Amino acid sequence: MQNSPANRVPSHGTRLFATSHAIDFTPVDRDARSAPITLAALFRPQPPDRFVGFGRAILAPVSGTVHAAHDGEPDHAAFRGFPSIGYAVTQAGRVRAGWLGLAGNHVVIERLGVFVALCHLRCGSVGVHPGQRVVPGDVIGGCGNSGNSTEPHLHVQAMDGPDPGRAAAVPISFPGGLPRNGTVVSG
Repeated sequence: MQNSPANRVPSHGTRLFATSHAIDFTPVDRDARSAPITLAALFRPQPPDRFVGFGRAILAPVSGTVHAAHDGEPDHAAFRGFPSIGYAVTQAGRVRAGWLGLAGNHVVIERLGVFVALCHLRCGSVGVHPGQRVVPGDVIGGCGNSGNSTEPHLHVQAMDGPDPGRAAAVPISFPGGLPRNGTVVSG
């Protein structure tokens, strides 16, 4: 997976919805590509199933209790090249829709007062429910392209409260340190 934009804060260019320390993980192939690069992809949105990560199992990164689980938002086309410009123009509408418009299908796991959100899950894939205990490695859903997503990937963020509209972001850490932006990591 390739991570982005881990080493800049605010990572997504904003502190809204506790996203300032969020990390996106985009599954890639051996050539570090999320999908074949074609001339068509520069001019037309692409089906999400053309991307290597679409449907890939998403595992719980921490042990804890599922605080929230939302499913049912559709996976939309992926936008690269010129279509991404048109998609960017519609960003304000997704922000006005609030957390659900941005996160799409998601799971939030609470561990010791920290709430870890896993977003953009594949429609119909969320396999956990609020109150359920999870441990690292439990499948919680599949990689999708729901919510504010230009291509299938996993958005991960940690917060000090359950309401992203009121919570503050919590930095995410990894054994060995935070991978730099664009680094391909194996897990």
